[in-house]
Amino acid sequence: MKGNGNNFNTLFRKLVFFCIPTSGLRTKYLYRHRALFHHLGEKCFWQPRILPSDLEYISIGNNVKVASNVSFVNHDIIGYMLNDSSLMNGIKVESTYWGCIEIGNNVMIGARVMIMPNVKIGNNVIIAAGSIVTKDIEDNTIVGGVPARPIGNIYDLIEKRKYVTRLPLTEAWAQFENEHKK
Repeated sequence: MKGNGNNFNTLFRKLVFFCIPTSGLRTKYLYRHRALFHHLGEKCFWQPRILPSDLEYISIGNNVKVASNVSFVNHDIIGYMLNDSSLMNGIKVESTYWGCIEIGNNVMIGARVMIMPNVKIGNNVIIAAGSIVTKDIEDNTIVGGVPARPIGNIYDLIEKRKYVTRLPLTEAWAQFENEHKK
């Protein structure tokens, strides 16, 4: 895939990847082909069915969990629009803006997150589902929203989770109904 996201081998590999039925098998596939990434750390988990366009522009640290439908956007096509418009007065610009994405260690990326070009995600980070990451994220931060902003820190979450236990199903529903009375 390096260098050309639209050549036959790349497109075939993306089709094969899409057809892999489980996230565990997709993760194993990525480890067999880890050279596709700039870097792919240990103990990662990959749930999305679609491979990013330009894996060589993505670096992933250790213990990174990627939920379903996460998008890694390494480039845009604004230059195509500018070059085809009268705005540039005949001056041509690079048709595509490229940028790398670096993800640190111990990161959880929620479902339907979009990570934009030239973003560095620190260590011990949680990105809430549906967020759009447009700027760097500092270590030990929980972010969420559009655009993603800090909403907490990892240490407060650890304190909250220390005392959480999984309830039996009937108790879980009873608690839910009690907390959501109209």
